[in-house]
Amino acid sequence: MSVSSRSAVAIHALTMLGRWNRSLTSAEMAESLASNPVLVRRILGSLRDAGLVSSSEGRNGGWTLARPAREITLYDAYAAVEAGPVLSRYPHPPSNGCEVGRHMQRLLDVEFREAERAMEERLGRTTIAFLVGQVLACERERDRRAPELS
Repeated sequence: MSVSSRSAVAIHALTMLGRWNRSLTSAEMAESLASNPVLVRRILGSLRDAGLVSSSEGRNGGWTLARPAREITLYDAYAAVEAGPVLSRYPHPPSNGCEVGRHMQRLLDVEFREAERAMEERLGRTTIAFLVGQVLACERERDRRAPELS
């Protein structure tokens, strides 16, 4: 698989922005990610190029969602930061002298494209607003169980 951690970082950052619905700095997001602000800024730059976030400079500057969280899907985030197919293809064509080799590239290409379409469709159904709701539900459950853990 060729998916990097950039997608997870992008979705995490977008969910933070959707959760607090205010300007956040890359340092604030990096703290939540336990990551480096430079890496976060790189990812945010790709999200900005895709029209998902905007940035402002200055004392109260930072990053905000460029459109409502309910209009941003996980696939939007994935597409903004990942390049190329999800499933790796052959680095060079297999041998045409083998009955498996001469057909496998074409057969796998069909299967891989179908799998990638399924992933695209699934990620396209989930919005950042949904993840914000899930985060809040998890926090409510955590708070409810907190007295039990004491």
